[in-house]
Amino acid sequence: MSHNVFELFASRFADNYHRPFLTVPGERSYTYADLSRRSAQIANALTDAGTQVGDRLIAQVDKSADAVALYLACLRAGFVYVPLNSAYTAEEVGYFLGDAEASTFVFSPERAAKVQPVGDIAGVHIMRTLGANGTGTLTEAADAASTDHEVVARSADDMACMLYTSGTTGRSKGAMLSHAGLASNGLALHTIWRWAPGDVLLHALPIFHVHGLFVALSCAMLNGSEVLFLPRFDAEEVKANLASATVMMGVPTYYSRLLADPDFGADDCSTVRLFTSGSAPLTPGVFDQFTDRTGHTICERYGMTECGIITSNPPEGQCLPGTVGYALPNVEVRVVDAEGVVSGADEMGIVEVKGPNLFLGYWQLPDKTAQEMTDDGFFRTGDIASMSEDGRLTLVGRSSDLIISGGYNVYPKEIELLLDEVDGVSETAVIGLPHPDLGEGVAAFVVAADEVTEADLRDALADRAARFKQPKAYFFIDELPRNAMGKVQKTVLRAEKTEAFALLDL
Repeated sequence: MSHNVFELFASRFADNYHRPFLTVPGERSYTYADLSRRSAQIANALTDAGTQVGDRLIAQVDKSADAVALYLACLRAGFVYVPLNSAYTAEEVGYFLGDAEASTFVFSPERAAKVQPVGDIAGVHIMRTLGANGTGTLTEAADAASTDHEVVARSADDMACMLYTSGTTGRSKGAMLSHAGLASNGLALHTIWRWAPGDVLLHALPIFHVHGLFVALSCAMLNGSEVLFLPRFDAEEVKANLASATVMMGVPTYYSRLLADPDFGADDCSTVRLFTSGSAPLTPGVFDQFTDRTGHTICERYGMTECGIITSNPPEGQCLPGTVGYALPNVEVRVVDAEGVVSGADEMGIVEVKGPNLFLGYWQLPDKTAQEMTDDGFFRTGDIASMSEDGRLTLVGRSSDLIISGGYNVYPKEIELLLDEVDGVSETAVIGLPHPDLGEGVAAFVVAADEVTEADLRDALADRAARFKQPKAYFFIDELPRNAMGKVQKTVLRAEKTEAFALLDL
């Protein structure tokens, strides 16, 4: 029996074959039949080019219907889909190509001049372009390819996708996600969020990470739902299309930006039955203000790359601000102390997770994988939380210095290392500070010679780090605060500048 998750999706396509799947407002609508055929064409084109079952295919493409078809093509053909943030620089892409030992690299035509050379250096054999506007070498090959394609059988534990994640030190790690893991998470969310015939999803998320690619699209495909497929988040566009949707998934920044419009209110979302939020903490202020303005409560949930979605609040009437709800069906969640002993109700500890949603491990890092797993099969998330007596989880912090800015992960060590390379810079410390729009804003504390300017630092990062990683504020200081062991005390820096972004005019 095959466990290819594409077969699960395709089984739901059957009853909705000629219904809209991806609708780009103001442009055109693609049916489930369109996407099924297009994924077959792309799968055939890549197979003809030499991509084989199990090969890692790295994609840095813009959001489009063809980008979704590329993802589905990889699933059905047994390739391992590795999506990258479209903001990553060529230097960053080069690392991923080499680490993944990718056989195939698909990128937007507009990036060819910058990223094709790093593909050559990494030894990638097959490089193709896929444009959001219907251009590209893979686009042309797919246009000429057959729409007949037999789905490749895969086992439950075969890798379907690999997404890169990291802590605050070292290079990014490839989290290997299985066909069974994607299927179990999608089915659980489809059930607990009570998807029903007629539901329409408003999709303004990017599709290079778990939230937009797996959580949102998996639920829609399992339900045979129409997806209002916006190229990016724009508050006015979202507001204009909410009246045609019943479900919206977003990050806290989306909701704060909608609330920044004084005219936004209940009339704009009268058809919506479910708003969800994730990828970063939702502040109680935004939660309460959204309820006051619209009459809706935002359903917070908790997940991570290695596990997909772990917990969720109930979708109707029982969402509490500051909490992320209960464990998904078949998922076990516990909170433990430093010795691994399960904490009592409402006591803080480290979150550990076990279930069919867990990743297979970190790509080519068996020791790191083993380090993050307990003897009884739980994954150590590194997040700090408390659990109520009835099992509701409340996150209270992170055991690492990971910054989540606008829903995107920023790893301080990576930025510190780049800044430290600037002539005249002695040392740096990068932290996240509360930001009224992004949740956390990246801030850099720099010890440097007098001639070093903020412009020098910004220029140094311009082509080496994605814009969301670049500090929003720089503070020049004489020395970094350290404890007796010489470790930088980032808590001191954070306390001194907690209000740095509070007065921003959004």
